Amino acid sequence: MPKQSLHPEWYPNAEVYCDGKLIMHIGSTKPKLNVDIWSGNHPFYTGSQKILDTEGRVERFMRKYGIENQNE
Repeated sequence: MPKQSLHPEWYPNAEVYCDGKLIMHIGSTKPKLNVDIWSGNHPFYTGSQKILDTEGRVERFMRKYGIENQNE
């Protein structure tokens, strides 16, 4: 005989919020989810991410191991 109330309640249209704005609806065990970062505002996905190489680490590595720079 299966146990009653074993699984949490499932919300098929749970709301996901970021900065107070409704982003999407998903299935979840909670009716409302608050997130800080999602693919719509993450720098990697929006293209605003910048790689900083202030000390020339990449160039130093390339020189050390004799690898030619393929960007030139």
